[in-house]
Amino acid sequence: MEIDRDRFTEIVQKCETSLIGKRLPTALYVHTSALSALDRILQDYEDYARQASKQIQGATLIKFNTEQPKLSYLFYPDFDIDPHPALSASIQVDLNTLTANYRDYSHSENPPILHRKETFVTTNYPFYKQFRQLTCIEERLGLLDKSGFIGTRREWLQKLHRRGVHISGHEVIQKKDNIILTPDNLTPRIDRHKAAIVRKHLSRPVRTALEAELFTPETTFFDYGCGHGGDIERIAKQGYESSGWDPYYCPNMPLISADIVNLGYIINVIEDLAERREALIKAWELTQTVLIVSAQVLIRDKLDGQIAYEDGIITRRNTFQKYYEQEELKTYIDQVLEVNSIPVALGIYFVFRDETKAEIFRESRFRSRATTPRITVKVRRFEDYAEMLAPLMVFITERGRLPVKKELKEEEEILAEFKTYRRAFQLILQATDEEEWEAIAEKRRQDMKVYLALTHFTHRLTSRKLTRQAREDFKALFGSYKHACLLADMMLLTVGDLENIADICQESFVGKKYKNSFLVHISVLEKLDPLLRLYEGCASRTIGRLESVTVIKFHLNAPKISYLYYPDFDTEPHPALETTMQIDLRDLEVKYWECDRDNPSILHEKEQLITPDYPNYEKFAKLSQQERDWGLLEERNLVRKRQDWLKLLRDRCVTLKNYRLYWRKDADPYKLKALRAEVARRKQKRKRKKD
Repeated sequence: MEIDRDRFTEIVQKCETSLIGKRLPTALYVHTSALSALDRILQDYEDYARQASKQIQGATLIKFNTEQPKLSYLFYPDFDIDPHPALSASIQVDLNTLTANYRDYSHSENPPILHRKETFVTTNYPFYKQFRQLTCIEERLGLLDKSGFIGTRREWLQKLHRRGVHISGHEVIQKKDNIILTPDNLTPRIDRHKAAIVRKHLSRPVRTALEAELFTPETTFFDYGCGHGGDIERIAKQGYESSGWDPYYCPNMPLISADIVNLGYIINVIEDLAERREALIKAWELTQTVLIVSAQVLIRDKLDGQIAYEDGIITRRNTFQKYYEQEELKTYIDQVLEVNSIPVALGIYFVFRDETKAEIFRESRFRSRATTPRITVKVRRFEDYAEMLAPLMVFITERGRLPVKKELKEEEEILAEFKTYRRAFQLILQATDEEEWEAIAEKRRQDMKVYLALTHFTHRLTSRKLTRQAREDFKALFGSYKHACLLADMMLLTVGDLENIADICQESFVGKKYKNSFLVHISVLEKLDPLLRLYEGCASRTIGRLESVTVIKFHLNAPKISYLYYPDFDTEPHPALETTMQIDLRDLEVKYWECDRDNPSILHEKEQLITPDYPNYEKFAKLSQQERDWGLLEERNLVRKRQDWLKLLRDRCVTLKNYRLYWRKDADPYKLKALRAEVARRKQKRKRKKD
């Protein structure tokens, strides 16, 4: 077996992704009994190393070095019976020279010892459960903290002495009372303060509030459970009055009421149920306008090897974590505070003190962007008043209607000249396209119908509780609030018809269309048919979207929405899928998973997901057309995964660079000639079809 650079890189990759053994930054350790469970490549690698020495027989652990092609055999003769066995000998094999170096530890006064023995073996090892329980107790007692100081027998015994325990067999015994400690009689030591993270940027919940424009020049901010105080410092630098409190890091700071209060990732680190509830209530009592509540959300099975405690787990750092389901988190907030919290992202909720302001925020999230119509006709009189009329044009673009009395601060000047807003608008129409203004009004009308339809799932405000501006919107665009609600409810009745949804998707002017799904870029959402926006809103209004979502997938064979994250969508010709969040609209079950990093799903024909005004649309489209001409997209199943795509490029003698395809310079001339002829035929066929 030749261990060249590529071969060793493959070995390292298999070590780093192995589910068997104990992975450290520079090595993988595996018990000899677990060898057969390893990847075949690692088995062959180890089998090759055995040729270097006959003394290897009887080794306990095998160490795969990931920095250089070396493999070590470690001998722990008392592995099964000693809770922390000592190393008696080691044999290191250099795979390049196939030479072995033997080292004896049997006479050492302070030999290296093992911890966490269960990590080296498979779960069906005879003593796995015994090993695992010992580790759990040691973790709860904090005995395995600072692992660099317990690697040898002397230091380990000193630590046991300081903690007042000793270990007999695989049992931890408290010296003071001579009690055998078990998971049932041991209260874990929980270091809540260790859950606080030192951040270089604003936390995600506070950043979300800024992006939602909840901060105004007069806004005050208070961080309840501020940890190291990073958010306080950064919000203050942006010019807002900012303060906070933390029971560990800032216990002497006063609790101050503020417009915006942040309870960021606090309720998930409090193990005491009553104390957790109290923290949420206290933060709410300090809130004058909006409370930001965030918590860790259970997004995948990350709890393996953790210690169950109360309704959460004890982490390896002795902190507590309660992993909520997304809908469970909303239910908890709503029940404790008797509110209707608003999901804004995965694990982040806004709770408004004023119900009307909450509805204004909800409604704003379903408002499409509109551009003020351009001046298309040169009208002398309009030019004379263009500066005066600019605020009126902005208002109509925003609201889809004319303002009423006292809605526009420039009212006095405009009405002094034109008497009524309608007359002023008539002059605007002389210089612009009237159809564009009508389209703005219709877009605003559809936005409001989508918003109203979704209030059916929570609580729809009575007309009396609407803001004056909202009442005027409904009056101008629908005739009345009652009529708008009727139209919205009729719209909602049709959203459950998947056949109708599928038909609308197939007729859409944008999007990748499949038999059972429809995909669009997030930037296109507000331009879609209102019924599709409502369909997606049924998920996002209740659960929230995946942060940094790139693509939205409409499932057409089941009522589901998926949010897909392609971090390199704008820069990579074929970006890789990193994460997916799927919401089942029937029961609001949320599933979240990460893509295979070694062989992820990738995107093709990106331009189908976006509109022509998206940056680099033409570049995306030209590459896709070239790939179709070169026959690379004919069999879709062969290009879904990155490795399959790269193989296809190699088989077709193609290389991709800077959004262009090129023939490989090392390609077989005869094969290349045939491939070029196929490309020419496809182009000619496309040209005839176009003509």
